[in-house]
Amino acid sequence: MRRGIAATALVAALGVTLAACGGSDSGSNGGSKSSGELSGTVTWWDTSTVGSEDKVFKKVAEDFTKKYPKVTVKYVNVPFGEAQNKFKNAAQSGSGAPDVIRSEVAWTPEFADLGYLAPLDGTPALKDADDFLEQAAASTKYNGKTYAVPQVIDSMGIFYNKKIFKEAGVEVPETIDQLKAVSAKIKEKTGKTGLYLRGDDPYWFLSFLYGEGGDLVDAEQKKIKIDDESGVKALKTVKDLVDSKAAITDATNGWDNMQAAFKDGKVAMMINGPWAVADTYAGKEFADKANLGIAPVPAGSQGQGAPQGGHNLAVYAGSKNLDASYAFAEYMSSAETQATIAKELSLLPTRQSVYIKSDVATNEMIGFFKPVVDKAVQRPWIPEGGSLFEPVKVEYTKVLTGQTTPEAGAKAIGDSYRKLLKDWK
Repeated sequence: MRRGIAATALVAALGVTLAACGGSDSGSNGGSKSSGELSGTVTWWDTSTVGSEDKVFKKVAEDFTKKYPKVTVKYVNVPFGEAQNKFKNAAQSGSGAPDVIRSEVAWTPEFADLGYLAPLDGTPALKDADDFLEQAAASTKYNGKTYAVPQVIDSMGIFYNKKIFKEAGVEVPETIDQLKAVSAKIKEKTGKTGLYLRGDDPYWFLSFLYGEGGDLVDAEQKKIKIDDESGVKALKTVKDLVDSKAAITDATNGWDNMQAAFKDGKVAMMINGPWAVADTYAGKEFADKANLGIAPVPAGSQGQGAPQGGHNLAVYAGSKNLDASYAFAEYMSSAETQATIAKELSLLPTRQSVYIKSDVATNEMIGFFKPVVDKAVQRPWIPEGGSLFEPVKVEYTKVLTGQTTPEAGAKAIGDSYRKLLKDWK
């Protein structure tokens, strides 16, 4: 799952061919449905977290070949931080692109605008489309057509160590001011740091931005928002958390540093999403899963805010096996498959019908995150959406590490946006 908008995996991509009995191992993507039976090869680029999520997704993909025994699925795990550009380069060159890609929600309109995705309207991929959550389906549409199916949806919350909280005698903070006070008391009582604030990824900044009533852009008004008063205040808020010692941060390798610090009990809190639950449970502090608590991200001056994230499944327009690719996208986003993923990884389904299934309805983590997702702030579903994060990443890191001021950082991001988004105010 997501390690962040700009995360870098430390492992090499894993390529495994999952061949069913009778399937071709020639490596050709060519397929046929002339006999009424799907055949050929489907290459799928999965971007889930290696070591915790990838094994489950690999197994689910393998099960597709049980349903379609003449289809071979070539599973490839591509590091999340590399997948966006890798797919664009392959699609542009016409060589090496997968048949199906697990696309972060912001990438989908960009890929569609570039002409790299096959429209799914009228195909088996959109079977039972009315069952998808409205906010999950929103990111799959561009210029009146549907270019993906929603696979998982997510948002963010505060993960906290219940034992450390009990030892310090503190309650879960509901506001930024409370977060600072709780962190100070944790330090006083236990010697440990309150919060690990990921400093190398702009997605972790969005909850603070939304909490101040801000946004990156206003797509409807075609207006840049990041450099207004709310954007400056949000940057001041995160900088103050670091300066006050309520939080520690980093400039590189934030995912691994954050996860290690939290799983080893060196920090009491981190901001994260459902994609981190499986990996967090692997830490020594959470051998007893009941020690992990999750609560809404503390509110800023204008309220509590968290971004809507997630992943879609999109079919490459240049695929030589579209029929099998449509079927694969439908299977991977079906209610049955989503229920399996939810049970194994606590990832949130995108289908309404899955939430009433017993294994999902009783899942504590899904029970927490579903209301958060319902209130999450949708990001702008514009082709440039995926490109909005790099300028934020640069300036966010510089602000946290004292290389620039919040005012200068916000202005620099705004200037970058005006070069990217022509004629926007």
